[in-house]
Amino acid sequence: MQILMSRMRAAMEKYNMIEDGDRIAVGVSGGKDSLALLYALSEMRRFYPKKYELTAVTADMKFFGEKTDFSEISALCERIGVSYTVKETELYHIIFETRKEKNPCSLCARMRRGILHDVTRELGCNKLALGHHMDDAAETFMMNLLSGGRIESFRPVTYLSRKDITMIRPMIFATEKEVLSAARKMSLPTVESPCPMDKTSNRNEMKELLKSLEKDFPALKEKIIGGMQKGEISGW
Repeated sequence: MQILMSRMRAAMEKYNMIEDGDRIAVGVSGGKDSLALLYALSEMRRFYPKKYELTAVTADMKFFGEKTDFSEISALCERIGVSYTVKETELYHIIFETRKEKNPCSLCARMRRGILHDVTRELGCNKLALGHHMDDAAETFMMNLLSGGRIESFRPVTYLSRKDITMIRPMIFATEKEVLSAARKMSLPTVESPCPMDKTSNRNEMKELLKSLEKDFPALKEKIIGGMQKGEISGW
């Protein structure tokens, strides 16, 4: 966890992610990434020079029409002193049953973020923290390049003027391995996703491609991030 918090602090300070008095909603999906982010931000309240408040927010997609059991995450939030809100949605019904999307992942991500934006405002928070890490940033860069011919990735910090909130991604300097290690060491509870697209998405294919390329080009993901920083691409 110390390594993860060190990586997070470096990103938070480089991109001025947190200011005194911020009220931050942490988007919690139930996976290792968002839970590691939540736990680390909770711990960092004790020593980070900028003082901030935290709350956790989950958008329940209600897969197959059933509510997801987030009781273990609720218990974790109570233990670390963070309030927790679960917003029930009809995302699964809309995306998979009504629209029957053939490639649902992009639409799902946009709709979930929209819901998180709204709940963030409803809770009186001015920032939304998301659990994307370095691997996610590199994968997004490659997906945009190979599929859309665009040189870009998501931004470390994004201000949404229509919602008047700022999205921050404090784990962008941490690798997926470091995030996973921290989550395991802290025995963080995770909720297994019943999504029918799990492990079959374009992102998973890109993950495998990068893994293959790194056999010949070591530290490729770090080089992609470094290249975006040098080129000041997407606010990096």
